[in-house]
Amino acid sequence: MPRVSPLPSTALPPGQRELYEVFASGYADFSDQAAVLAHVPAALEGLFGMLLELRRQANVPLRYVELAVVTVSKLNACPYCIGHHQPLLAVEGLPEEAIEGLPSADHPAFDETDRLVVEYATLVTERAWGLRDAVFERLSARFTESQIVELTLRIALAGFFNRFNDALQIDDGRTAAALAAEKGNLA
Repeated sequence: MPRVSPLPSTALPPGQRELYEVFASGYADFSDQAAVLAHVPAALEGLFGMLLELRRQANVPLRYVELAVVTVSKLNACPYCIGHHQPLLAVEGLPEEAIEGLPSADHPAFDETDRLVVEYATLVTERAWGLRDAVFERLSARFTESQIVELTLRIALAGFFNRFNDALQIDDGRTAAALAAEKGNLA
């Protein structure tokens, strides 16, 4: 149960209500997150609206977006985001054992671009202040500047959502189960 009361979509004006409902059932089931973001309609509209537009534009292939998001979420140990994004990455054709092994990109299912995306997501998450030009040279060989900016945005936004979800205990049941399993593995 989140730390703030979840709001129904009916608490919002029509345009924002539709956006809430898209994220509650159409994009993926982010209803728990939408119900909390509904407390700040401008954030719901800005964040979810931007994500829908980026998805519509498809500037960065979904495989790389989800690879980056799952990598960041695993680095930040956010069960909610991992639980919601791993299935989206699986749809992109990566085998479960490759996804489970992230943030390691040693699995043979990962190609050179996949490995670069994982490396970049890790660097932005762990030490954005220390990125070297050589990383951008490698990114520039595979992505346009627009794609690099969007990929960086998606990585940073994943970190935001990881912290937002954890701080407000946004949970659909998977988070609590994953944390309990992890505590059992550490014992």
